[in-house]
Amino acid sequence: MSNNTSRLYTPAFLTLCASYTLFSASFNMIIPELPSYLSSLGGADYKGLIIALFTLTAGISRPFSGKLADTIGRIPVIFVGIIVCFICSLLYPILTTVAGFLLLRLVHGFSTGFSPTATTAYVADFVPAHRRGEAMGILGVCMNTGASISPPIGSWLVLEFSLNVLFFASSGVALLSMLILTRLKETLPEKRPFHFGILKLKRDEILEKAAFLPAAICITAYFGFGVIVTIVPDQSEYLGIANKGLFFTALTLLSLVARVVAGKSSDIYGRLPVMRIAMLLLALSYVFMSFVSTPTQLMLASGCVGFSNGIAGPAIFAMAIDRAADERRARAMATLYIGLEIAIGTGALFGAYSYDNHPENFMRTFLFVAGFTSLAFLFLGVRGKPLFFSRS
Repeated sequence: MSNNTSRLYTPAFLTLCASYTLFSASFNMIIPELPSYLSSLGGADYKGLIIALFTLTAGISRPFSGKLADTIGRIPVIFVGIIVCFICSLLYPILTTVAGFLLLRLVHGFSTGFSPTATTAYVADFVPAHRRGEAMGILGVCMNTGASISPPIGSWLVLEFSLNVLFFASSGVALLSMLILTRLKETLPEKRPFHFGILKLKRDEILEKAAFLPAAICITAYFGFGVIVTIVPDQSEYLGIANKGLFFTALTLLSLVARVVAGKSSDIYGRLPVMRIAMLLLALSYVFMSFVSTPTQLMLASGCVGFSNGIAGPAIFAMAIDRAADERRARAMATLYIGLEIAIGTGALFGAYSYDNHPENFMRTFLFVAGFTSLAFLFLGVRGKPLFFSRS
């Protein structure tokens, strides 16, 4: 599909955005309830694995999903991810042991290893180059809309009905996200039929060098998110917030606002200047997180984190597209998402280890996150060109 037009809000783009919102909602709506659910199964010591296992398989699958999206087409890869999400949500009420739960989290990660990679590549196929930052911002808005609306709904379903109802609702939302894509046309111009030989990766097909710089920045930007999704449900409960999904709503709504307001900023002012400002704000936001002591402060701090990430995200993704050759675009997205999974997975493990189920450890945990986030300036530099990975 040609991208020589200046149009962005086409029927295909809007349909994909709607599906992406539902896909995000399907797996995010269960997250706030998973730590307490795992504890009820006797697995309180394994909270760090809730996100870490999910991101492990998501990261492992990225090189495969990137190559497949560049070979057999974007849409089949999108569908694979959604189908995994649909099936796993149905199985949570059945596999009710700690081992079964952790196995499902491991498999569930394949969903985000496939769909987002192909979705981003699909959009990049027809979005005009001068509107890439805006397009990545809108995709982020869709992801964040699903992630902001669904957690409190999920917690409400548990409060009013049961955990099983939550899992079935998650599965149904995933199915709906696939059904609305059935009439979408493929954008890969020369797709080839699938055969198992495609799954054999050459060394240069595992990672895309052109995406190393944005992937490195992505790691510093999203490490804190892994910490948040692991320990903030407990922090919310400690501060007296009954609906643990409200924190995620504050986080993602402010991220959504930032993407709407600042999505075009990197198209106008450049990727690096925007990312420098965003990463400084993000580090300061985590310092704020370390000092919260009331529900109001927690909501405000979460909003600051979300707003800062909402500025950084579109610029990071647009940079990866800028630096990649057209025929390796999905691989570049896969490499970037591997950085994302490394960040969230290691953040989740660190968060669980540092917090150690003791509320007095919230401060030290988030102060460390603030320092780690500041490492972004080793890659971004303070002025001029980035210090590392300066060439595509």
